[in-house]
Amino acid sequence: MLFKLGSLLMKPGAKMALLAFALVFPFLAANEYQVYVMASAFVWAIAVYGLNIITGYCGQLNLAHGGFFAIGAYTLGLLTADAGWSFWPAFVAALVMTAVLGFFVGIVSLRLKEHYFAIFTLCVGFIIYLLIDKWEELTHGPIGVRDIAAPSGFGLVDFTETTPFYYLVLAFLVFSIWFMGRLSRSLLGRTFIAIRNGDELAQSLGINLMRNKVLAFVLSTTYAGLAGALYAGMVRFIGPEEANINHTFDMITYLLVGGIGTLTGPLLGTVGIVWITQSLQFLEEYRMIIFGPLLVILVIFFPRGITGQFLTWMHHKAQSLAPGKKQKASKVQTASAREAENNA
Repeated sequence: MLFKLGSLLMKPGAKMALLAFALVFPFLAANEYQVYVMASAFVWAIAVYGLNIITGYCGQLNLAHGGFFAIGAYTLGLLTADAGWSFWPAFVAALVMTAVLGFFVGIVSLRLKEHYFAIFTLCVGFIIYLLIDKWEELTHGPIGVRDIAAPSGFGLVDFTETTPFYYLVLAFLVFSIWFMGRLSRSLLGRTFIAIRNGDELAQSLGINLMRNKVLAFVLSTTYAGLAGALYAGMVRFIGPEEANINHTFDMITYLLVGGIGTLTGPLLGTVGIVWITQSLQFLEEYRMIIFGPLLVILVIFFPRGITGQFLTWMHHKAQSLAPGKKQKASKVQTASAREAENNA
């Protein structure tokens, strides 16, 4: 089912059809809760797209991504609930805060390589969690932040309602995917991929490793801050659990299942797993008995993710065509060229 959806996402015109489906989804949903779940999935998808920049394109496993998600959420929450700011100035401040912190953390952490970088960022994520949990004078500690302001609709729309907020999140998601697409096809995106393929190779091409790695890290954390700020505006209450390392591993799972280093993978993996998880809620604590083996099966049969495996299949299909069908092969390759170059 997910594989068929992955192939659908790759066909010309299908993306517009999926966008149309997303636009009419609130009218097709059985209840308001389903609209809320989809909006939540879109928020997490934005964060996963940020993780895809630093991990999928640049090849650096950032285990502090959930911490930067929480920084974006807490920046907006504290500025609106405690300082009395309105949503949009606080929203911009959340993006700036995560970008600045991402810059300084990136300068230090990206001097390390491979698993040393992952371990360092894991420690950074845990430090962020401890600061949020223990610094009660600033973050309210375990009590959390309440009465967070919702986005102001400037008298035109009420974003405290689920459906209007859904469309707001959808707009940010569309922009995030559009920006990711432009990035992946740009010289900067190809620079990130060159770094992922090997530091020595990238240096031989004259690429400044530190500058480009830090830039990828800043873009990644800005995506996380964007998602965190939207999340805070949606739930209107946040606590230290928003910085839990489990959120980072959840986002890594979404990325791996959808397809790391691809354009549609983060969306497919996030929305698919969120809805599978919701469908198994009736099992309560026993749902992992089904969900766990399902993830194992996906990893075994789709090691490159749903989208990545589909791209591989398309490539093999094009290669296996007879010489007399070169024109058709060219069409098949063209259909996948936009994302095939992003795969390892």
